[in-house]
Amino acid sequence: MSSNGDLPTFDTLTRIVAQLRSPEGCPWDREQTHQSIRGYLLEECYEALQALDQGEPEKLRDELGDVLLQVLLHSQIAAEAGEFTIDDVVAGLVRKLIRRHPHVFGDHHVSTAGEVETNWEAIKKKEMGRKSVLEGVPQQMPALAYSHSIHRRAANAGFDWADVDGVMDKLTEEVAEFQEAGSREEQEEEMGDVLTTLVNVGRKLGLDLEAALRMSNRKFYLRFSGMERLCRDRGIELRELSPSQQEELWQEVKAMIAEEKENGGPTP
Repeated sequence: MSSNGDLPTFDTLTRIVAQLRSPEGCPWDREQTHQSIRGYLLEECYEALQALDQGEPEKLRDELGDVLLQVLLHSQIAAEAGEFTIDDVVAGLVRKLIRRHPHVFGDHHVSTAGEVETNWEAIKKKEMGRKSVLEGVPQQMPALAYSHSIHRRAANAGFDWADVDGVMDKLTEEVAEFQEAGSREEQEEEMGDVLTTLVNVGRKLGLDLEAALRMSNRKFYLRFSGMERLCRDRGIELRELSPSQQEELWQEVKAMIAEEKENGGPTP
């Protein structure tokens, strides 16, 4: 196959992946298994999320291509083992989308996005014979995302606070219990309850908690690394500064970043 003689179609892409895995293809690609490239799938998904958070369409386009490559590689490996092909993956997805959108492709009626989500979960539960709406949420997910997912599903099943004020009252209660905890084990348990309640505060407000935390982490990274840079430039050690001096430096860096943002520079 020519490297540039075919139009950039999905079929061309699948043929290229198959050629990479062929005896005449790439030695590295031929050696890979589902398990050996498992980590790349997760890594590429996180890179796509980062591009989303940064609001860079061109970077997002490239990262989505990398995610698609992982899907194609896993499908090709499965095809070689006689398990399934990329066409089977596509066909299964088409059937699922039609089946789980009876309000679009059938005679079911819904009026809100919330009703759509509730109906989707009910259909999944029936299809898979699940006894709980919480089944099927991968426990390997990051704890924050997992917590948000299971509480969202519970809320869709009718187990929820009436409004965000009720969750805020629960948060006050959980913080008090954390403050009263004696042993390390009790503190850990109560901190978990505080975090879980915060997850529900964000859920009730419609916030993307993973995105919010990533944004906060990036903001801290930029500010702290900025403090380190100023310390190097001034020939001082950060650890030798007093708390008040560190706070002054922190505020200085915040102001610098804000100015860079106004001038179109890097933003947290």
